[in-house]
Amino acid sequence: MPQLPAPDYPADVRARLEADARDVIARYPDSRSALLPLLHLVQAEEGHVTRTGMAFCAEILGLTTAEVTAVATFYTMYRRKPSGDYQVGVCTNTLCAVMGGDAIFDELKEHLGVGNNETTEDGKVTLEHIECNAACDFAPVVMVNWEFFDNQTPESAKRLVDDLRAGRDVEPTRGAKLCTYKETARILAGFPDERPGAVEASGGAGHASLVGLRLAKGEKPPAKVVSPRSSGYASDEPPADHPSSHDAPQQTSASDPAHPSGPVTEEEE
Repeated sequence: MPQLPAPDYPADVRARLEADARDVIARYPDSRSALLPLLHLVQAEEGHVTRTGMAFCAEILGLTTAEVTAVATFYTMYRRKPSGDYQVGVCTNTLCAVMGGDAIFDELKEHLGVGNNETTEDGKVTLEHIECNAACDFAPVVMVNWEFFDNQTPESAKRLVDDLRAGRDVEPTRGAKLCTYKETARILAGFPDERPGAVEASGGAGHASLVGLRLAKGEKPPAKVVSPRSSGYASDEPPADHPSSHDAPQQTSASDPAHPSGPVTEEEE
């Protein structure tokens, strides 16, 4: 049975989207290059990419719906079904996972009563596990509508989603004030971010990442022992009672007096 044509937007909505789309398309030498931001634009309208949205993109860019669908289904930032006002993503890649990301994700599933890519009954929160967001030095990381919440625990993550569902103000660890997923999608489409302080806000890198940057530039900072939950020691030298792989090697008997070890004798072989 052939699929019915996608319904169109109401006239006023279509006129507004067409004006916005022309603005986006004008930024590119080839109109089809505007497909990604246009998908964000239609997602900002309904909270996910609908058949109507894909048909709109295809028509205004002179593409087939198959070409638009291929792109919309490839990138995970485009939702194909209704989702929550707040996309809560828990990083479960290697470092975040071993630092507690897996535990956070499991506890949030139980706490919210949803599975991966599912939305709470009140339509507030969609939970998902996400790929690395290059914030490993703040692991484990939770993102809400792509804003960072660093150094999370199961308890802090549960408080976070409870606040979101209750409508309480939630401040990201880094970046601008949190906004809804539809508002985020419009910003990703390339329209001005009108949140107070958005221009000045920064998701700056942590100490561990900046050490790597200095090394890449040829600088040689003093060795430090870096805790994943802090920015490093206040001084340039690690505490004397906290040896690490960066310190000079020590004899086993010196580093662990309770278990001294010497050369292996013939009797022990």
